[in-house]
Amino acid sequence: MKPIVRATTLGKQYTIGTREAAYDTLRESITQAVRAPIRRLRSGNGKRNVDTIWALKDVNFDVQPGEVVGIIGSNGAGKSTLLKVLSRITEPTTGRVELYGRVASLLEVGTGFHPELTGRENIYLNGAILGMKKTEINTKFNRIVDFSELERFLDTPVKRYSSGMYMRLAFAVASHLEPEILIVDEVLAVGDAQFQKKCLGKMSDVASEGRTVLFVSHNMIAIQSLCKRALWLEGGAIADDGGAGTVVRNYLSHSFGNKSSEEEVWPDIETAPGNDSVRLHRVQVRSLDEASDQHLTTRTPFCIDVEYWNLQPGANLTITLHLYTEQQVIAFTTGSGSGDPEWSRRNLPAGLFRTTCYMPGDLLNVGRHRFNVLVIKDLSSVIYQYESAVTFEIFDLDERALSQYAREPGVVKPDLKWKTEQVGAL
Repeated sequence: MKPIVRATTLGKQYTIGTREAAYDTLRESITQAVRAPIRRLRSGNGKRNVDTIWALKDVNFDVQPGEVVGIIGSNGAGKSTLLKVLSRITEPTTGRVELYGRVASLLEVGTGFHPELTGRENIYLNGAILGMKKTEINTKFNRIVDFSELERFLDTPVKRYSSGMYMRLAFAVASHLEPEILIVDEVLAVGDAQFQKKCLGKMSDVASEGRTVLFVSHNMIAIQSLCKRALWLEGGAIADDGGAGTVVRNYLSHSFGNKSSEEEVWPDIETAPGNDSVRLHRVQVRSLDEASDQHLTTRTPFCIDVEYWNLQPGANLTITLHLYTEQQVIAFTTGSGSGDPEWSRRNLPAGLFRTTCYMPGDLLNVGRHRFNVLVIKDLSSVIYQYESAVTFEIFDLDERALSQYAREPGVVKPDLKWKTEQVGAL
């Protein structure tokens, strides 16, 4: 099958620190003329080293019709530059791009809109740029307006729109005017959470209609939900190209290091958080999958260690954890009083102790989590409570078919046993 997008030895070089714009006034021109000889002397008789940077370097890939490709990488990796070259906003320094179809791109807020024209006029202008006739645009006009939720402001010049309003209209136009290739940078961050979900759902619909989507995002959940394939850019070059789950897994491993642990440590007992009865020494989250070099996933077993100094000989102490989601919802509460009943009956000598809570895989849902540590005396009274600064994120790295964006609802995501059997006949 012939690819709809082809990039061959693509490179883009920028020069750092040069001024290309003309001087605005006669005064500035004279000032710069006077300064020029001095600058030449400082730079060595007119010779100066020009700093350049390759934002893209020897990039090669094909995209087949109907593919949905996620593009990931750290800031400055070349993602936005690649999309600008693919959208023909900027020319490549080396190589070439071949596009076989109409392209609609959402790269920056307001790109492709004329600020003096109204929202209504810009809808028709964008359609005309895509090569559509007025009758074609008319058939989709009401759907565009309904999606954008901007009917009230349709006859207002877009220069008076907020960035969020710009984004609503731009995405509605780009996704409804049926380009063969839809290129989207992470401009969706401009909208509110509900509109982001609406946009990502629409992108899934666009993909299911057989159109090609190139999608840049730092949201790994969105990348895996929308895309079967991902490109990972690093330093302007392609570091990995393959199934979205595999590429995201490799990217996270590279970005976050090999150990899935975060910790707080207080080596000095005098300044450690606590009181006259107990003081904390360490709070830590660590992976229990010794063979894994990945970040925590929905399937990774891990544990939370709480190390503390007992300052009162003979005290009966247990640890309770309140685990919170990023929405500040308590996912659950667990305590060593019931989870470690033999130890909970002991009176502790003065000293340093470690209590560990073991979390199985297939328990927590994706997202960032935190927890509070409560020290309980005699299984009944809280003698100290600490809101830990340790946070950890759970990722879902399973390969999956294209599905509507959104994480599965709920604070937990258990892998439960199911059974189906026939209990009767027709």
